[in-house]
Amino acid sequence: MASEDHKKLSMEEYDALPQEQRDAYDKKQAAREAAEQAALPYKWSQTLESVQLSVQVPEGTKGKELNVVIKKNGLKFGLKGKDAIIDGELPKPIKEEDSMWSLEDNKLVTIHLEKLSKNEWWPHVLTKDPKIDTTKIVPENSSLSDLPSEERAMVEKMMWDQRQKEMGKPTSEELKGMEAMAKLQQANPDVDWSKVKFN
Repeated sequence: MASEDHKKLSMEEYDALPQEQRDAYDKKQAAREAAEQAALPYKWSQTLESVQLSVQVPEGTKGKELNVVIKKNGLKFGLKGKDAIIDGELPKPIKEEDSMWSLEDNKLVTIHLEKLSKNEWWPHVLTKDPKIDTTKIVPENSSLSDLPSEERAMVEKMMWDQRQKEMGKPTSEELKGMEAMAKLQQANPDVDWSKVKFN
């Protein structure tokens, strides 16, 4: 049964579960995810605009002892002369010119990555690292309600669309198109719609 616990359910399988089993599954997945994230050599958080990483380094470390390379599609970080602590490909491109790093109290390095695309959540910082479930993200520290109504509507729509995509179901835009098509067909029942092409 243990292997069943770690099996990732598809959206269809998940939606078919009774609420009680869904909650238990969510709890297990969240615990597994938390353990995977805790094992990483850095901590990270994100907003729709950016990703923040923080890495502990030996106390007394000086900026010139650090090796930090921030590229559009990759990130490398470590102490000079030692193996890199972080080294890999980013899941999405970033704006190099707006991304930066700083050393605080000679023991904590903070890396700020400015996302190029401002309307999607990252499942991980490096493509080789374990993923988080982006459908469970509640934006800006659970304060969706604090966002201006237009922004909140946009974020909620994006989250809904992302979930639909993962389930292989139509997004809100595709549903709108289907609705418009259905109305056209109702208004013009004598037209053979199978031969009509839309651009």
